[in-house]
Amino acid sequence: MAYRHIIGARTWAFADLRDLMAKATPIRSGDMLAGIAAGSAEENVAARMCLAEVPLRAFLTEALIPYERDEVTRLIIDTHDEAVFRPVAHMTVGDFRDFLLSEAATSEALAALAPGITPEMAAAVSKIMRNQDLIAVAKKCRVVTRFRDTIGLAGTMAVRLQPNHPTDDAAGITASILDGLLYGCGDAVIGINPASDSIPVLADLLKLIDDVIQRFAIPTQGCVLTHVTTSVEVINRGVPVDLVFQSVAGSEGANASFGISLATLKEGHEAALSLGRGTLGDNVMYFETGQGSALSANAHHGVDQQTLEARAYAVCRPFRPLLVNTVVGFIGPEYLYDGKQIIRAGLEDHFCGKLMGVPLGCDVCYTNHAEADQDDMDTLMTLLGAAGVTYIMGIPGSDDVMLNYQSTSFHDQLYLREVLGLKRAPEFAAWLMEMGITGPDGRLKPQGASHPLLAAARGLGAGLAA
Repeated sequence: MAYRHIIGARTWAFADLRDLMAKATPIRSGDMLAGIAAGSAEENVAARMCLAEVPLRAFLTEALIPYERDEVTRLIIDTHDEAVFRPVAHMTVGDFRDFLLSEAATSEALAALAPGITPEMAAAVSKIMRNQDLIAVAKKCRVVTRFRDTIGLAGTMAVRLQPNHPTDDAAGITASILDGLLYGCGDAVIGINPASDSIPVLADLLKLIDDVIQRFAIPTQGCVLTHVTTSVEVINRGVPVDLVFQSVAGSEGANASFGISLATLKEGHEAALSLGRGTLGDNVMYFETGQGSALSANAHHGVDQQTLEARAYAVCRPFRPLLVNTVVGFIGPEYLYDGKQIIRAGLEDHFCGKLMGVPLGCDVCYTNHAEADQDDMDTLMTLLGAAGVTYIMGIPGSDDVMLNYQSTSFHDQLYLREVLGLKRAPEFAAWLMEMGITGPDGRLKPQGASHPLLAAARGLGAGLAA
């Protein structure tokens, strides 16, 4: 169906809903690379005005990627909860924005509505919202998950402790883990991006994380971010696995480029559940996403990258993940050119994920060839903190020496907690107090080389390093 909008004497025409969504997207390099972006600021404004008048129900009848050709589309349509959707079914995209910003859209109301919101609806309304709108609504969306601690409670923000090493050296990884714990990081997960895909190496890394967690009774979870099929294999070999990880995207073709399907994810989910390692809950999956991945795989179907990113959250949603995060600036300037585009994308992703009931965190990051710097990341991190982000990354010195990109440091979360009053997951916060790492106010206490964590940890990883 074609869409038109008249401004003055000019009529702006859009071929279909897919074209309208792309033209209404705030400008970004990825959509320009795909040849689907608005050709001018005037066209972009016309598209947004036109999109505001589109009924939400249109997204249930006009699929952006055909139902017959894409299992993600089939998942979205087949699992849509019509009863939950009914209170907003009469609304246009513009009406929906007004509702989300109103006092009627309480945290409870938004949580109840989440199963009725498709990713295309979430993406559409985000396109006509200002940054402050995205922050204000996301702040009201609470998504709480549990494994060994409770993540996503109001007023909290967790941190993934990311102790990567370019050679998977056990001693180097252990040092980073201890450093991060002493800075109060790690309540989201202790998660390693391995340099190797060797199953013996991955098994050793998983055992190392598990040793740290079990030896010090830390209420957190570990993860080695390898392919879901590899995780299933190490589970079958009896290796301790808390969370199963996978990168996902918003189209069947893009997921195929990752070597996965919905059936593959189901197998990983069932394997992790079978271990029963959670003490508080059974949210056992960890997903990462990022705008531009479908375009990289030539599997975007002419759909704009932000809408495809929201569709990735629909892939995550049925598996009840503990954690999902957008690696917002990681893919590079081909998709998000500069700090302005990265900041906008991070706020969009967080808003869409939370609105859909997904526990969205963000790797606030950029690559060194992007037109961005750490000041841009400080801005995005602060805005996401105000928006109630589920978690961010904690990386030694903010410089990942294995993946070669810039993210957020162990220190950065201390700034957010001080300025915005954000607390840690309650079980993890209690453990930090018991270990003498923090005081009752959550602030770090001065430590020396004699701290029990350091003294008891000297043998950790020694056998593996040898």
